[in-house]
Amino acid sequence: MDLIRSDGGSLLRKTVACVSAMTLGTAMLLTSTASAQGREERGEGGVVRAGNGPGPAANGPGPGCNIIPPLASIGTKVEILQFPPPDSLTNPDLAGPVQLLKSGKFDIPIEQLTGINVPAGNPRGTITLPLYKGAVNTPSGLKPAWYIILDAGDQAEAERLGVNFSKKLHNAGDAARAATRRADGTFLFDSGLVDFRPNREVVAGSQEKPFPPSVAEPGSVGDEDYSPLVLVDGIIYDAPVVAAAVDDAFINFPNGNPNYGLVHDQVIAIDPANRTVTLSLINGYSFGKPVFYISTESSDPTVSAIEGNTFAPRLRRIETGVDDISRSAVERIFIATNGETEGGCQNPQRQGLGAALLDGHRPNNTFGGIPTTATDYSPVWDANVYEWTEEAIEKGYRGLLTEEFRILKLARDGYITGPNGAPYGSFGPVIVCGVAARLN
Repeated sequence: MDLIRSDGGSLLRKTVACVSAMTLGTAMLLTSTASAQGREERGEGGVVRAGNGPGPAANGPGPGCNIIPPLASIGTKVEILQFPPPDSLTNPDLAGPVQLLKSGKFDIPIEQLTGINVPAGNPRGTITLPLYKGAVNTPSGLKPAWYIILDAGDQAEAERLGVNFSKKLHNAGDAARAATRRADGTFLFDSGLVDFRPNREVVAGSQEKPFPPSVAEPGSVGDEDYSPLVLVDGIIYDAPVVAAAVDDAFINFPNGNPNYGLVHDQVIAIDPANRTVTLSLINGYSFGKPVFYISTESSDPTVSAIEGNTFAPRLRRIETGVDDISRSAVERIFIATNGETEGGCQNPQRQGLGAALLDGHRPNNTFGGIPTTATDYSPVWDANVYEWTEEAIEKGYRGLLTEEFRILKLARDGYITGPNGAPYGSFGPVIVCGVAARLN
C-alpha cells in the first residue's frame, strides 16, 4: 500500500517495475520499498489506514484480540502440573487443542495450550509451512510457481501431506485450474498468475460507521485464470500461490521483512533455499472453540483488501448459498459488520469488520464446521455477513458470537439482518482460508 499521510504525502511505495524484467541487483535494491509489515497510521478522524503486510499479531494485547486459552488450573487450588493432558491429544474430537495442519510448525506450542501460559504479544502467532516450487505456463514460457498446500479433496492424500481433508473440494468445478504433476511431485500449472505489486490500502468509512471502508484496494490480484484450487490427477487441492513468478534470489527473505511487491501480504518470512514460508495466523471461532486460520484469497476486491489476501476473480464461479447440499463446495463463515468496537482489544465482546477497520486487528469471524468438529469442512467459505439491528443494540444484546446456530437463531428472531437491513444470508463473496489449529 501507499500509506498516505493527512497531508497527502506518500510513506510507502511497493515495487512497480515488472519483476520479470528486473536484474537481480535492481530487485534487491527495491526490496526495502515494500517491506513494512502491517504498517498502519491514523488519518483524519482517527481511522486506521492499513497497508502492506499481515497487520497486527494473532497473539494480541487484550481479550478482544487474543483467543489463546488460559491455564486450565485457574480457579482451582492445585498447580497445572497436577492436571492430566488434554483429551484431544489422544482423541482430537474431544476437548482440548489440536494441530490440524500437521505439515506446519507453529511458534505457539498448540498442543501445550491450557497447560502453559502464553504471554500476549510474544510469540506472534505464525506457522511455517513447506514451500513448493512448481512452474506455470505463461506466454513467455515457463515461470516459477511458489505455492503452499493447505487442503486436499482426497483423504489419503491429505494425510500424506499433513493437511486438511475436505470432501467438498471435488465440487469446485471450473473454479479450479488445471495442473499436472511433475517427476519431482510439484505442480505444473496450465495457467494463472498473481500480481503482488499493487499497494494494499484500507481506510475505514468513518469513526461512526467504519464499514463499508471508504478505500479498499487489495495488495495482490490474480489474473482471470488464477485460482488457489487446483485439479491434479483427479484431486482438487487448495494450493495458494504465495510469491511472484520469479527465481529464488528475488524472494530470499528467510529472516523476515520481505518485499510485499513480490510476496503475499500474509508472509512473515520466506526461505526458498530451504523451501519454507512463514505465514501470519488469524483468530477466529468454530462452534464456540477458538481457532487459528490462514487467509489466502477471496472472490471480491474489497474483501481481499480487508483480509490482506489475493483477489482471485475466478473464484466467482463457486456457487454460494448452498451450504451442505450434495453439490456444495462451500462451508459458511459468519462476519459481523457492526459488532462491538468500544474499547478495542480490551473489550472481550469486540467483533466485526467495524472493529477491524477502526483498530487494525482481526474481526474474530466465526466459521461453520472445521476438521474434528464436523465432516462438512471446506476451505472455501461462503461469507454470511450480518448486521446487528438498532433494537438489538439499544437493548444491549450485541456481543461476541462464536457459534453458528447462535447466529442463525438471532437471525431467525430478528436481532441480526443482512447489511443495511437486507435479508440475512449469503453476501456473495467466498474467502479461501485453511484452518490451521483448534485451540481448545
